[in-house]
Amino acid sequence: MYSKTVVRSARRVLGAAAVACTVLAGNVAAKDYNVTVAIHVSTQGLDLRQLPGAQKFYARIEHAAEVACTHGNRADLKPLADPVGCREKALADAIRSANLPLLTQVYLETHTLRQAAAHGIDVPAQVAAK
Repeated sequence: MYSKTVVRSARRVLGAAAVACTVLAGNVAAKDYNVTVAIHVSTQGLDLRQLPGAQKFYARIEHAAEVACTHGNRADLKPLADPVGCREKALADAIRSANLPLLTQVYLETHTLRQAAAHGIDVPAQVAAK
């Protein structure tokens, strides 16, 4: 019974990671075309039930948000007017869509509860109390 719960949890996390990849998109104008930059963020090799795994996943999401909202790995993209705002939104959207308490805890190490609420991130009571 416990193994079924773990498998369901793992599938949910991987699904959330796939959603997070889609959410990490910065709209950038290039030659009168709107371009959406989406970067796949993998959970491969990480145990998201443990703090070190959640921290590594957060670092991957943070890096992907930075890339998506700056150069997007493409030289022909016009820079955004507000790359910091784009990065914060992409990061928060990914955290919200993943909906993992440990990942939210890592996010709250550098962001306030007010910022989390403004981005619709659900903060579990045990995380908010820390």
